[in-house]
Amino acid sequence: MDSSSHDLRLAPSLLPSEASPEWNNKADNAWQLTAATLVGLQSVPGLVILYGSMVKRKWAVNSAFMALFAFACVLICWVSWAHCMAFGTKLLPFVGKPNHALAGKFLLSKSTVGYLPMADFVFFQFAFAAITVVLLAGSLLGRMNFYAWMMFVPLWLTFSYTVGAFSIWGDGGFLSGKIIDYAGGFVIHLSSGVAGFTAAYWVGPRISHDREKFPPNNIIHMLGGAGFLWMGWTGFNGGAPFQVGEITSLAIFNTHLCTATSLLVWLTLDMIVYTKSSVVGAVQGMITGLVCITPGAGLVDSWAAILMGALSGSIPWYTMMVVHKKLAFFQSVDDTLGVFHTHAVAGLLGGILSGVFAKPELLRIMYPDMHYYPGLFYSFFDSKLGLGIRQIWFQLLGAGFVVMWNVLVTSIICILIGRVVDLRMHEEDLEVGDDAVHGEEAYALWGDGERMRIPLRLHISPIPSLCRRRFSIPLAMNQEE
Repeated sequence: MDSSSHDLRLAPSLLPSEASPEWNNKADNAWQLTAATLVGLQSVPGLVILYGSMVKRKWAVNSAFMALFAFACVLICWVSWAHCMAFGTKLLPFVGKPNHALAGKFLLSKSTVGYLPMADFVFFQFAFAAITVVLLAGSLLGRMNFYAWMMFVPLWLTFSYTVGAFSIWGDGGFLSGKIIDYAGGFVIHLSSGVAGFTAAYWVGPRISHDREKFPPNNIIHMLGGAGFLWMGWTGFNGGAPFQVGEITSLAIFNTHLCTATSLLVWLTLDMIVYTKSSVVGAVQGMITGLVCITPGAGLVDSWAAILMGALSGSIPWYTMMVVHKKLAFFQSVDDTLGVFHTHAVAGLLGGILSGVFAKPELLRIMYPDMHYYPGLFYSFFDSKLGLGIRQIWFQLLGAGFVVMWNVLVTSIICILIGRVVDLRMHEEDLEVGDDAVHGEEAYALWGDGERMRIPLRLHISPIPSLCRRRFSIPLAMNQEE
């Protein structure tokens, strides 16, 4: 029987409808919404929990709330003007025209990337933008004036993040089609690390005894927040292709492989040098692995992901544990959670290694309309070493642009905000912490200066003289009262 005589019928659920036009791929749409949600969970509750538990107890509320505020603020700014600056019509070689992304016709139209509604693309890119600002906050915990932070978030999103995103990812950006940055090693991690370090310089350090002793207030919760971050990265790197395909599967696999390797390498170095397995160190190693694989997650083979994990667990470890302690410059800037090392160093490392190990076949699958040069490793064996060197040059050019732009713009923003409000809290507020800033504390623990309420039965005694004398003095929870 001729194959053309077959009556091919699709299930009713797969047929186009008013709610699902012909261009809408339901599988891609469903995955993209899931991936965007996973990225959102990295910030809320992931980094909210991580920050709130990784800092000293008196800063738990303020640190967690800085992350929560940034997430909400970025969404409003993103749909009001920033999305179009990052992914809209070209205004300048490095930024698009500001415009809102709220029109129903726009949100329900076909996305410029993939077979799904534009609303998916806008929300996914918002989650990327939000986590970038939240990561930046890790450098500023424990002393930044919250009112200054409220001004900093929309300004930095507008004048820094959108520029990096449009320049490298946008249609018409001057680095678009040249820099290999699969899911944001430069746009997100290098920029947040450099901007956080720069802002930390302008804000100033924590008070001396906070810098000397800043223990996590809840390591178990810290691990929970780290878990949200790690598992959420499935959507972070898995959502970048905007479709369910081979690249998506490879990216997710490589992400977890690199991260596990990095964590184990960092932990091993801690045990060799300090003879103890640091839980905080393991979390830092986890983060550097996630960051390093991001710019090349779907573009490198798995053996390369393991090698990238080994390097991301050792090079940022060396810069944080050795170089940072030796150089006076690093000592003079109070980067609270070491965001410079975990994101700027690891992001730069991942961007360069992506230029080394990017596989030509995977580049063609991921970017069929672009013509990236092969990774340096493959160009050597294909006798095209010049092309590989050219790609490395572009990677370094992109890194240099992101670094310089973030140092310049972040400095200008901090200086301008400093003219309006204090960037750093007052000394007396720094001594108190959360209660001085928000009038709230993280934990209502037994013994925190509150008097214990005496049960009613203690006042009713069958032996008045003895019991009245015994309980006439108020029972205080704290001996210092």
